[in-house]
Amino acid sequence: MTEEAEFVTIARVSKTQGRHGEVAATLLTDFPELFETRKKLFALGGSATQSGTARRKLDLDEHWFHKGMVVLKFAGVDSISDAETLVGSEIQIPRSERATLGSDEFYVSDLAGCMVTDSGREIGRVKDVQFGSGEAPLLVIEGEKEYLVPFAAAYIQKIALEQKRLEMKLPEGMLELDAPLSQEERRRQHEKS
Repeated sequence: MTEEAEFVTIARVSKTQGRHGEVAATLLTDFPELFETRKKLFALGGSATQSGTARRKLDLDEHWFHKGMVVLKFAGVDSISDAETLVGSEIQIPRSERATLGSDEFYVSDLAGCMVTDSGREIGRVKDVQFGSGEAPLLVIEGEKEYLVPFAAAYIQKIALEQKRLEMKLPEGMLELDAPLSQEERRRQHEKS
């Protein structure tokens, strides 16, 4: 497993907050209550690093929730200029410290890299997962082209994370929704205008 794969992002620093080194971060976890027990965090990127990819360990002194974000105060980050070095960084934890899930639950982020099949036909690999565009997250699948497929229970047949496979049964025509128009369709569309 690569070093990148050994960490997961739980928040992204958006801005400084206050005058004593606090930062406001967008939550990227379903378990914000765990900030209460997480005292060792890591920051990846931000303006404090030349390459933007160096990870540094941070000790969390305190946190609180404000306007849908989490405000974080780290030891040794005591001024606005100190806090500015964290803006843009991803706040991470080791993958091994993720919250324990039930036997029928899993992390959506673990879907990245899975081969997706539709009724046995390979579509492509999950490149990303997008949230906020509806009830179900959208799987960004890289195949013959890029597909956006709702990750909805009604379409899932089997999830085998160990084998990096996701078997789905999609409604007929879903993968063709944003397909380019055929010559005949273009001709008919041109006649209408």
